[in-house]
Amino acid sequence: MVPALTSSFIYDFELPLQNIGIVDRHCCSSCESELSLLRMADNESNTSSEKEIEMSIDALASTVQESFSLSKRHKFWETQPVSQFNDLGDTSLPEGPIQQPTPLTEVKHEPYNLSAAYELVTCDLDSEEVCSEIYTLLTNHYIEDIDSLFRFDYSKEFLRWALCPPGYFRSWHVGLRVKTSKKLVAFIGGIPAKIRIRDAVVLLAEINFLCVHKKLRSRRLTPVMIKEVSRRVRMENIWQAAYTSSVVLPTPITTCQYWHRFLNPKKLIDVGFSRIDAWDTMTRYINFYKLPEQTATPGFRKMEPHDVPAVTRLLRNYLKQFVMAPDFDENEVEHWLLPKEDVMDTYVVESPESHEVTDFCSFYTVPCSVFGSQNHSILKGAFSYYNVSTKTPLVQLMSDALVVAKKKDLDVFNALHIMLNKTFFSELKFAPGEGKLNYYLYNYRLKHVLRPSEIALLPF
Repeated sequence: MVPALTSSFIYDFELPLQNIGIVDRHCCSSCESELSLLRMADNESNTSSEKEIEMSIDALASTVQESFSLSKRHKFWETQPVSQFNDLGDTSLPEGPIQQPTPLTEVKHEPYNLSAAYELVTCDLDSEEVCSEIYTLLTNHYIEDIDSLFRFDYSKEFLRWALCPPGYFRSWHVGLRVKTSKKLVAFIGGIPAKIRIRDAVVLLAEINFLCVHKKLRSRRLTPVMIKEVSRRVRMENIWQAAYTSSVVLPTPITTCQYWHRFLNPKKLIDVGFSRIDAWDTMTRYINFYKLPEQTATPGFRKMEPHDVPAVTRLLRNYLKQFVMAPDFDENEVEHWLLPKEDVMDTYVVESPESHEVTDFCSFYTVPCSVFGSQNHSILKGAFSYYNVSTKTPLVQLMSDALVVAKKKDLDVFNALHIMLNKTFFSELKFAPGEGKLNYYLYNYRLKHVLRPSEIALLPF
């Protein structure tokens, strides 16, 4: 049995005081939704796990409803513009926005009230001092596993990459300071994103990195942070959102799962991230996960700036097959996919004959601080991003991605079973984690729930 880390992302528009469940996982020491020790299954339980993944949302909803008392079943979510469990299967309901936008004149123009001890501020990530403050807050108080063995350690470069894409709003980077000392004690960040849902392109708010200082988590600051960033989002006339959670709420548009491929099995055992079964040996364990020394694909190389147009064409054509996917332009591809040291790695396949870029693979890196280990202080995880195969078999392309990730001294390679990812898991020795990740839309209804293979949205 092998525990592994999982990561998920929260794209939230506004959550109420009564519903802190989704977002408190971003500022709670036991937030298994975002970073948890998940038990990997053996071959027999892998089959069972795959069957569970394919469980219909209708069955999931029925199970959840039966577990709720009538008084709690729809305590909050029936009041919100989200799809309800009772709506499942009702094709007469229109697809699209559930509520129309409020006139901007009716949107609250002043920040939400706080106690006299705190003040809401806009955080300028271009400032080295401010970025360092955000990094310090997250490094010490952000997502950690339930046993406090691992905590995400996003670098300053990663934070700037994730929070400052083309067209971002600086006002959506909200901080909370103590008035007297000016110490940053809470943060929440948002970015806009164009998401295609079938044939409609919707501008959504993506909210992430919600974190409150551990000593202040009883002060009810989290709802204020969420409400304030929601207010700032609406000031830009944006009214929809997508978000994920391990909690089952009304109503998931799909449920998916992280799969994990070990790159440095000995280190994972040393830090308590995994363990060897009693009948196995370290040598066999290491040999099982051994990778080739070199990549196998001719023309496999790191992406360069002049590749942006070709990669954009490949990615846009690839994303057309999915029901829900980002609507990237060249500026966004340049930002999100051009390699950035210790943040994003993208490799293209250039045909040796035609010099045409035919395929690419990509992954981003998130390290974790390790506690309780005498030999290691950091665990480095790769997270599969977008992978497009037109000439090179996808299994071969992803095998090369594993090889370069291993060469970069990364310890584990993670991938959601969305898009076409599941097609390479078995052959490349990925194994499923136990946690499920539910996708949601706020103020947008789909007529039918989606299969994970119809989704192309990816977390940070």
